[in-house]
Amino acid sequence: MTAAVLPGTAHNGLARGRVELLQFIRDRTAVIFTFAFPAMLLLLFGTIFGDSYEDTGVSVSQVYTASMIAYGILSTAFITMGSGLAMDREDGTLKRLHGTPITSTAYLMGKLILVFVLSIAEVTMLLLVGVLVYDMPLPDASHWVVFGWLFLLSVIACTLCGIAVSALVKRARTAGAILNVPLVALQFISGVFIHPITQLPSWLITVASLFPVKWMSQGFRYVFLPDSMKVYEAAGQWELGRIALVLGAWCVIGLVLCLVTFRWTEKDR
Repeated sequence: MTAAVLPGTAHNGLARGRVELLQFIRDRTAVIFTFAFPAMLLLLFGTIFGDSYEDTGVSVSQVYTASMIAYGILSTAFITMGSGLAMDREDGTLKRLHGTPITSTAYLMGKLILVFVLSIAEVTMLLLVGVLVYDMPLPDASHWVVFGWLFLLSVIACTLCGIAVSALVKRARTAGAILNVPLVALQFISGVFIHPITQLPSWLITVASLFPVKWMSQGFRYVFLPDSMKVYEAAGQWELGRIALVLGAWCVIGLVLCLVTFRWTEKDR
């Protein structure tokens, strides 16, 4: 008698990703706030700060559109992963899955699929606002290539950090408060909510440079803004090589932290 062959990690990961997407879509509150809040902030900032940068032809609202893409990815990947893991651990989902053929890799692959789909939808929403409301021009093919690797590294880094930070969340109901504190703080010191970033004290810029958000927002400004806007960056340059290096380093750091901190249940800590 031939033994049944269990599905592999990739198959289980794709199946888990489908489940995660269906669960998210059925939660209307999560859908509305995930997509509406960053777009609402963009509309708010773009309306309040309607000026233009001198001799560039670039409006402040267009700069916010490019910068807010970093915020959209961070809030989607970091918050969704961190709070989702905390909830699954608290309600016993992780414990039940641990007794099935689904490995931790397959489970996290399913979460990653959810984050990638949501991040793509979030970026699309913000770009629609920027193009339709603020007349932001779309970039050429070479800039889209940069967008591709920048988006990929940004999502992976934020997702892995979300997984690692979820270990600090003891109760799912406090996840939002715990995870939003570093998220909001980083937006202000990383050039997302405040631009040019040179308005900030130099020591704050140095602190922001240690984290991925500054480099994410700077990279997306390179993609969607004209080259003349680089003078408003801290170094006066776009620094694409350094952006790739820092985000790649955070992917490695996040992966190591995940391997160290991931637990199926609270008792495994």
